[in-house]
Parts: sequence; C-alpha cells; structure tokens
Amino acid sequence: MSVILHAHFDPLNNRAEPLFDGTSSHALQVAHLAARFAESMIPAQHSSLQLVAREAARMLGLWHDLGKASAHFQHYLHAVGDPHNLEKQGRIDHSSAGAQHSASTIPFFGTLLAFAIAGHHTGLPDWHGDSEGTLKKRLHKKTTPWQANTPAELLVGDRLQQVTRQMTLPPDPFAIAFLLRMLFSCLTDADLLATEAFLDPQRTSQRHPPLPSMAQLVGHLERYLAERFAQSEGEVNRQRQNIASFCRQAADLPPGFFSLTVPTGGGKTLSVLRFALHHAQIHGMQRVISAIPFTSIIEQNAQIYRTLFNPLGEGILLEQHAHLDPDDPETMRNRLAAENWQAPLIVTTNLQFFESFFAARPGRCRKLHHIARSVIVLDEAHALPIALLQPALALLKELVSRYGCTVVLCTATQAALQHSQEFSIGLKEVREIIPDPVALHQALQRVQVRQCGTLSLLETAQRMAALSQVLAIVNSRHHARELFGTLQTLTADREEIFHLSASMVAQHRLAVLTAIKERLQTGRSCRVVSTTLVEAGVDLDFPVVYRALAGLDSIAQAAGRCNREGSMVERGETLIFLPQESHFANEGALKQAADHAWEIMQLPSYQENPLSLAALEHYFRLHYWQQGGSHGNGWDQKNIRSCFQLGSTKEPFLFHFRTAAALFQMTDSPQIPIIVAFDATARHELDLLQRLNKPEASLLHTASRRLQPYIVTINAQEYQTLTNLLAVTTVHERFNVLLQPELYYCSLTGLRLPEEEQEACE
Repeated sequence: MSVILHAHFDPLNNRAEPLFDGTSSHALQVAHLAARFAESMIPAQHSSLQLVAREAARMLGLWHDLGKASAHFQHYLHAVGDPHNLEKQGRIDHSSAGAQHSASTIPFFGTLLAFAIAGHHTGLPDWHGDSEGTLKKRLHKKTTPWQANTPAELLVGDRLQQVTRQMTLPPDPFAIAFLLRMLFSCLTDADLLATEAFLDPQRTSQRHPPLPSMAQLVGHLERYLAERFAQSEGEVNRQRQNIASFCRQAADLPPGFFSLTVPTGGGKTLSVLRFALHHAQIHGMQRVISAIPFTSIIEQNAQIYRTLFNPLGEGILLEQHAHLDPDDPETMRNRLAAENWQAPLIVTTNLQFFESFFAARPGRCRKLHHIARSVIVLDEAHALPIALLQPALALLKELVSRYGCTVVLCTATQAALQHSQEFSIGLKEVREIIPDPVALHQALQRVQVRQCGTLSLLETAQRMAALSQVLAIVNSRHHARELFGTLQTLTADREEIFHLSASMVAQHRLAVLTAIKERLQTGRSCRVVSTTLVEAGVDLDFPVVYRALAGLDSIAQAAGRCNREGSMVERGETLIFLPQESHFANEGALKQAADHAWEIMQLPSYQENPLSLAALEHYFRLHYWQQGGSHGNGWDQKNIRSCFQLGSTKEPFLFHFRTAAALFQMTDSPQIPIIVAFDATARHELDLLQRLNKPEASLLHTASRRLQPYIVTINAQEYQTLTNLLAVTTVHERFNVLLQPELYYCSLTGLRLPEEEQEACE
C-alpha cells in the first residue's frame, strides 16, 4: 500500500496503530482474536457450526473497521485522537462501510454479519424503523470513499461463502439471532482487547494473571469439604453430606440440563459447587457461573466462595451485580473497564445474566462468548418472571444444545421449569441429581407451617415483642420500615431489634447480619423485621418466623430460616398472616402469587403440610404452567420472540435487537444505583474517586469494585425526588452519589425519603 492507514492514534505518546499494514495491524489482530473466541465457544461435535463461526468471526474482524480507510476518518483520527466518541454522537460513521460490504459480498449470510459490524460501537441495530440507525437505512447510506487504499485480498469473502454452503442454519430465527449475538460478542471483545493492547498495554499485561486450574479448584474444595464434614454432627448434617455425595456422582454424567431439588438448609451452595467444579473439570469446560435472583444471596455466596478460595490467590472469583456496570455512557475509557467474564468462577444476578443475552450495547454483550462451555447454576430457578419465561428458556436451550453448556436448576421447592403437557415451553431431558427428592424433603422437614389470619401492624409487632427470638418477613421496604418502627415503640432495649432491606447498602446489611447471628448463637433476644432479601441463601436460624402472605415458593424459603439446623426438640413454627394493610411492592406479580398460594393452602389435602412437594407442584401448575393461555402469550407477554423473524430474499433477517433489549427487562421499574458513604471506608473511597482528574479506565474499574458494597438501588421516581432535593450528584459522568447521608440515610433502616416517617436512627 502506498498509504499507511491507522486504526488508533495515541496523542500522548505520538504513535499510531496500523489499520491493515502488517501482522500486528488492528484488523488482523481483531480477526485473529475473534476467530479464536468463536472456535472455542462451539463444541467439537458441532464441527460445521464451529467452522462457520470461526470464519464468520474472522471476517467480522477484517471488515468491522473498513470505514476507517476513508480520508475523512483518518483526518478526524489525527485531529481528535478518539473519533469513536464522535460516532456515538452521530458525527462520524466508520461502521456502515463494513456492513455494506458484508451484505453485498456474501449473499444472505453477509446481511446477518452486517448487524454486528454496524453495531460494534453503537450497539446491535433493529432491521427497520423510524431511526436513522436501523440496519436497512445504514445499508443504503452514502459513505465516504474508503476502497482505494484497502488491500483487495482483505475484501474477499470466498472462504466464508464456501463453508456457509456446507451447513444449514437453524430453522428457528431466534437461534440464528442468538448465533449472531454470540459472534457480536466475539467481535466486540476482540476489538476492545486489541484496542486496549495498543492504548493501555499496562492494563493488558495485568489482565491475565496466572490462575489455578479447574483440577486445583476441585482439589481445594474436596479438602475443605472433608474437614467440614468431619466436624459436623446430627441428622441435618448427615443429609447434607448425602446431598454433596449425590452431586459428586452426577458430575460424571454428560453435559445438559440438571435439577437439584434440595429443601432450604440442605447445604445447596457448596454441594452444587461440588457438582459444577467436578463437571467442568471432567468435561473440559471453562468456568462456573452462578446466577442468583437476589443481591443478598450474591453477597453471601460470594463471601463463601471468596473465603474458600482466597488461599489460592486473587482473580478466581468475579462478583458482578451490574450496579456499577461500566456501560453507559459508551466512551473509550469505560469500554476498556468493562468485564468480559474470564474468571473461572462468576457470581452474578439473574438480571445481569439474562438481560445481557438480550442487550444491544457492546459493553453488556462482550462477555457472552465466555459463557459458552460453562456450567451455569440457576439458584432459585423458579424465580424467573412468568412474563419472560419463553425467551429466557429459549436462550438456555440454545446454550445447552449448541454452545456446550450445562445448566443446573437449583431450587428448594420444585423444578417448575421442566417440560410437561401443561408447560409446552419447558425444558426437556432434565436429570434430577437427588435420587429421591420426596424422601429428602421429608427427612429435612423441621418446621410446622400454620395460618394465623389477618394481623395489623400493631398486632404483628405485639406478637414479635412477646417472643425472645423471632423473624418477620414482609413484601415491601415500606411495610418493613413501618413494622420496625411499630416494634421500636414496644421494645425497651432497641439493641434487640433489627431491620433488613435493600434500602441498606450491602456493607450495612452485612454488619446487621453479623450482629443477628451473634445474638442467635449466644441465645440472646433477637427480633428481626426483613423484606424478602433474607429468604434465599441467607443463613439465619430462628425458632419462629412470621411471613406475610406471598407465593408458596417464598413461604417455603421463609420456612428455611426457621429451625434451620434442626436443633430444636420440637419443630419450629412458620406463621402465615394476611397484613391488614396492603403492602405488596408489586401489586401485579406478587399479589397474583399470594392469591394462588392462598388458594392452595385452603385445600383440605394440603392444610396439614402446605409445603409438601405435592402442594408445591399444584402451586406451580396454577401459578406458572397455566399462565401461558391458549397461545402461550402469557409466557412472553412482551412478544420478544416476535422481534426475530425471517423475511424475504431481499430482506432475509427481520431482527430487531434494540427493540428486544428495551422489552426484556426483568424489573418493571429500572433501578438506579446510588453510592452512600455509609462508613469511614466508603467516605475514604469516595474521596479518592472525587479527587481523580480525568481518571484512567483502571482507576474507574478499581473504584467500581471498592464502592460496590456501598450501593442502594432506587427507582426513577425516587431518584427524581432526591434530585429535586439536590440530594444526589454525579461523579465522572457515571457514579450517582448521595449527598448529606446524615439526612437521607438512617443508621437502622437505610435510605429514607422525606415523606417517610422519621424513625429513631441512633
């Protein structure tokens, strides 16, 4: 080439990265990385798909930056240093050229790849619509000339055309769109890694520290379990050892779908980890991913794993809540800080896991190819929203059938997601790890569940005040705050009562949980009011639990905080009450679950034991399986599957990625993270963050991790209230920070808004 084109320019060091020239050029580096990622995400038994994925990813790497060959882009590159931000603002476009070339060079399949090329900075587009950013409009957009200085050999797609003729794409358009999304992940991760290697080589050098092998993790876990079981006594602990043994045996089975049906208190956390690590080692899988519905369980499980594996060094565990996910705004600085999930053990939320598979933005899609060939543990699998069940289960089927994953449905109640005549979208060929779940359920039955009618706030508080150790679980933060305030008026020693809710930052909750456990273990008085965050995985053991009416699965989880260790002579008591005041945080889904539970509990056959597996199966049949309606629309209420359809020869892929991303939201109200300087550590970290002047990606990344325990999430209305009060500010365009926490954060109950009652906080 007579002219050397550049992909990136580093003005601080006055150096430029070649676009096409030489083996170290950006295009070739991205092509090599993307092809390697794509090949590794498809198991060898799918050899034709693996070959197509590898070649497609290679072409994506070669063609994604073709528009940078224009004189227009080269001028901007050397003038501003980082023109990618200008593309975000719509002022410069280097992606449409590659998309157009792909669609015109490779019939049919090239149009599919054009989605990824067009969206590798701004996000996967819709096919058509009003926006100028749709793929259809970008394929017809006039671009500045770029071909003259581009090597002709890079523009040929003969090899990809050849391999695509040798395979048949899946007939399901959802599966085709899923393949494209995984290829998009390979491209964006490769692009960002190659860019980082040029712009921030120091960070690249720190990205891949030496980590223990899966065999070493397995060996360490086995030594830990052997020591733990040697110190354990009693029937409950004997059953936990049996469960762990069943998990080890099942790990030898081929990859696919599994269920682990273990009552609360059965030691699922470590047992399923035993299955997952052994299974991954035996079958050559890359990592273990634990997806959990509740942040509180993530905090606890992550702490268990961290304590367990800390002796082996750092980098084994990645805990990602998505609260401080460096996604938006999509600048070069925070793109480089985004995680791509390369740790061997990931603990994350259902929201982060599932929404990432329907996201359009590069930052959230980047990690997807690393999820392939993993063991995925869905803790409390029944907690998936009914309205999103069909697309959520469809993506799990894709991961298992084509991308070498194993999925474990881990639940304390009943496997609610398996295929049946009533539940046609359910998962097939699910293997239960426990040989006799009914017998295990009976062996671990330590609680008597009774109904106690309607109770007012005062009546509930009076019953709690009359007991030495008691836990009350309610359905909303507001109800928890009111009940706690009422209990305060009835209790002489306020050190005996505690509040737990998501209004409190994680570090605050951890301190409260530590105090609660200490009082329970030493036999001192302890009365706790909590929202549902304690129901799954939080290791508490009370003789009496009050539970506001909720879904039967939630009631079962509440019962798991009662006589958890089986140490009582008599069974513990879990008492179900109807709050006199309506306190459902979500009147739709939660109230419907409560109504179905009430219907089941009134049936004579279940009144003696409303938490029997038969009762739970009846509940799931009523609450989940029968919600699909005659056409199954209840399982996909937002019609997300309709966003992916096949069209005509001229318009083959009627895919609408951005629309699907907007529709697939696991919470009705988007949650906004707020940093609260709860203690001296938080104040110190926040001060360091605010002092940073134009912080580098690594510094922002470090701040995100250190401030994670000091996050409260609120909805848009609550955020607006704080904004109107000038009680929140934004630091570095990303971090929302609560101002004057002494006014808006209670040391007992957490974040409080002005209209809420001003309870005693000291």
